Amino acid sequence: MITSAANPRLRLVRRLASRRQRAKLGLFVCEGEDLVDAALAAGLEPVDLLVAGETVEAGLLASLSELPHPPRTIAVFRTADLPAPEPRPVAVALWHVADPGNLGTLIRCADAFGASVALSAGCADPMGPKALRASAGAIFRVPLARFDQVGGRRIALVARGGRPLRDVELGERTVFVLGAERAGLPADVLEACDERVTIPVDDEAESLNVAVAGAIALYEWSRR
Repeated sequence: MITSAANPRLRLVRRLASRRQRAKLGLFVCEGEDLVDAALAAGLEPVDLLVAGETVEAGLLASLSELPHPPRTIAVFRTADLPAPEPRPVAVALWHVADPGNLGTLIRCADAFGASVALSAGCADPMGPKALRASAGAIFRVPLARFDQVGGRRIALVARGGRPLRDVELGERTVFVLGAERAGLPADVLEACDERVTIPVDDEAESLNVAVAGAIALYEWSRR
């Protein structure tokens, strides 16, 4: 039973709160039984598993978490054990999507429709705590790749001015390209795409949240 906050196993978990340290060590932390169970179900083996009242005092484990209701279980996993990049019929390529909640939600949507996810530099860390929670375990099933690592017909989703999504042919090897909500996609990324597509909304409505737009596009591809 761990009874000291200076224990090296607890120090490792605190260290992995940093994105730089996660990248350096090739490790990340999952908080909560549901997320840990999803990782185990996907075949990941924990580097460490901490359970309140069994391997560590409950108060010490709670001190490692920023959640309003501290988890009973925290596990450390290897980044290398996540799904490797693989070709899939559809993908979403994300450009500078820095909000971890949106990123995690898009990974969850990709899981629902059999898609892969490609990330540019400047995206949120998919192994960060907020992105992991938003993915609801999908991170353990969805292949992640670099932004330019997925091939296929690239369709840029833009807020205004593109062809309506319903009018665009969607075949196999489709890559939906989405940018950050405020900045959108830069000119060079747009020029590298084969098509610009808009999801029509009421004229007075705000543009769609990037995760919502990605979900609609993936559903439309699946429906076809």
